[in-house]
Amino acid sequence: MQISTYRTKKIVVGDQLFPILDKVLPKLPEKSVVVITSKIVSICEGRVVKNDGKVSRDDLVEREAEMYLPASHNQYGFYIAVKNSMLILSAGIDESNGNGYFVLWPKNPQLSAFKIWKFLRSRDKLHKLGVIISDSHVTPLRWGTIGISIAHCGFRALNDYRHKPDIFGRKLKVTQSSVRDGLAAAAVCAIGEGNEQTPLAVISDAEFVQFQNRQPTRKELNFLKISLDADAFAPFLKSAQWQKGGSK
Repeated sequence: MQISTYRTKKIVVGDQLFPILDKVLPKLPEKSVVVITSKIVSICEGRVVKNDGKVSRDDLVEREAEMYLPASHNQYGFYIAVKNSMLILSAGIDESNGNGYFVLWPKNPQLSAFKIWKFLRSRDKLHKLGVIISDSHVTPLRWGTIGISIAHCGFRALNDYRHKPDIFGRKLKVTQSSVRDGLAAAAVCAIGEGNEQTPLAVISDAEFVQFQNRQPTRKELNFLKISLDADAFAPFLKSAQWQKGGSK
C-alpha cells in the first residue's frame, strides 16, 4: 500500500472544493482511494461559525451532538459526544486551522463523499475509485489521535471474515475488518495534524480493498451503526449519564 499526500493553498471560507481537487490532485489511477479531511470539506461547504464570542463551542456541541456528556465530566474540558452514531470528542467541532472559525462536520458527510466520488470518477474516467472523508479522534486508554472515516464511497467498508477459517481451520465468529477506518488512519498519519497543509491523500496498491461501482446503500450504511445495547463496550456506554443533544 502506498500513500501520497498533496499540498494545497490555505483553504478559507469562500473557497470551492471541486476546483481545489481539480487543481491539486493528479490524474488518478484505477483502484485509488482518495482521502479528504472533513475540515476542508466543511470549510468549502460553509459549515463554520465565527468565533467572535457570540456563540460558544459548548453551545455548538450541544446543538450538533445526538447526545453528550458535559465538559464538566472531563478533566480536559472536552465534551464526549455521539455524532452521526460515532463516539467523538466535541461532536467533531474544531478550531485548529479554522482561521477564526469553529469548524463543524459536513452537514451530510455521506452525500458529500458521494459528490466527490462522482466528480473525480467522471474527471478521470475511472471504474474503481474510493473516497473517504476523514477526521481525527482519540481512543480510550491510548495517547494520541488517529484517523477515522466519517463517510466513504466506492468500496466495501468492511471485509467480512465471519464463518471463514483461520490458519488452523477454526471458523471466525465475529471478525470484520474496518477497511474504511484502517485506510483513514493510515492516510491521516501521513496527512498530519498541524501546519503541513496537506489535507488530501491518495492511497494506491491496497489489494484488500473491495471496490464497488456505486455509493453505499442505505442498508449497508445502517449495518455499520451499532446500538448501545449491541456494542461490546455497552456496560460503560450505558452507565454514562448522557444528555440529549440537538441533532436527530
